[in-house]
Amino acid sequence: MIDIKLIRENVDLVKENIKKKFQDEKLELVDKVKQLDEDYRNLRKEADELRGRRNSLSKEIGNFMKQGLKDKAEEIKKEVANIAKRITECEENEVKLEEEIRKIMLVIPNIIDASVPIGKDDSENVEIEQFGTKRDFDFEIPYHVDIMENLDGIDLDAARKTSGNGFYYLKGDIARLHSSILSYARDFMINRGFTYYIPPFMIRSDVVNGVMSFAEMENMMYKIEGEDLYLIGTSEHSMIGKFIDTILNEDDLPEKLTSYSPCFRKEVGAHGIEERGVYRIHQFEKQEMIVVCKPEDSMKFYDELWKNTVDFFLTLDIPVRTLECCSGDLADLKVKSCDVEAWSPRQKKYFEVGSCSNLGDAQARRLKIRIKGENGNYFAHTLNNTVVAPPRMLIAFLENNLNEDGSINIPVALRPYMGGQEKIVKK
Repeated sequence: MIDIKLIRENVDLVKENIKKKFQDEKLELVDKVKQLDEDYRNLRKEADELRGRRNSLSKEIGNFMKQGLKDKAEEIKKEVANIAKRITECEENEVKLEEEIRKIMLVIPNIIDASVPIGKDDSENVEIEQFGTKRDFDFEIPYHVDIMENLDGIDLDAARKTSGNGFYYLKGDIARLHSSILSYARDFMINRGFTYYIPPFMIRSDVVNGVMSFAEMENMMYKIEGEDLYLIGTSEHSMIGKFIDTILNEDDLPEKLTSYSPCFRKEVGAHGIEERGVYRIHQFEKQEMIVVCKPEDSMKFYDELWKNTVDFFLTLDIPVRTLECCSGDLADLKVKSCDVEAWSPRQKKYFEVGSCSNLGDAQARRLKIRIKGENGNYFAHTLNNTVVAPPRMLIAFLENNLNEDGSINIPVALRPYMGGQEKIVKK
């Protein structure tokens, strides 16, 4: 959510930003909220003036009563009563206007960074840099499910019986590999100065509304029936929510956190759920990184976050690239974002395995996350990035570390978590 002052003082900037995001249907909302804000401030001013008038008249009533001028005092009492009635009307209308203004402000997109490329959708995202060396294969690489089934490591048929499409059973060495990657990711981030967390896996609606847009919520979140609780789609939600309505000391910043959680997503939309595969699924696990910092530091941490993911994948012998998200592909809360994509030697293309985002003060403004400074309180900046999200990441891992006989090489960094195994082989 942007600062209402931007609409009061620089409405053209807000409208130009909307155009850059190709959301022209929202332009009229800027004028509407500008007028509502003026009405709201006029009401506040009127109510304040009436309170001042009421206080003055109340003193006059006392003076007239002392002078024995009861009729005059009663006349002023009637005026005070009318003023009180109008003040109540003003206060009620203030609440209504405040709610209407907030509802509109929640859908007006955040101001994107000047460095963000302009484009309508993800087809216009821009490659930044490639990392790692792509391995040459002289044999055909099977589909990732076939690789796992060959190693007796997955059972999709049983999962369909218990839960439907979009679920899976991992087993044996593949299940161990999955857990080992998460354990390695945890330690990797701890070694980079991040504090490890296991957060709540359900959050209340006020946190949901603070960390994401309504459209994202409808397409992602599972609601617990009869409860004001939602299953998290990523631990970023509960980790940023941890700071709701708090005032942080400047000296305690930045907060650098890394969190593990299962994640639950409807995956509503054009992509749909895969019948056979683990790329787009309803349930997965993830290691996340989150930063809460001073505004002037957020771009520095943005670069630190995506580099952490790149470095992590390179230690697992997986080539990756970074892809800058264009204006039309940015979620409304984001100032700047890039995807980390892993190389698929089977498909001969990269695919997304993580997303790094700087949200400026948008989440902090919604959740009232403030910093105590020398000249008063101000809103923090929040950032998040995926360290790793298996089992999707397993696709890249298996393909890039596959041998012709179907075995899987275990990179050196991961071997301590796999009991010293150098390979996964068919039993």
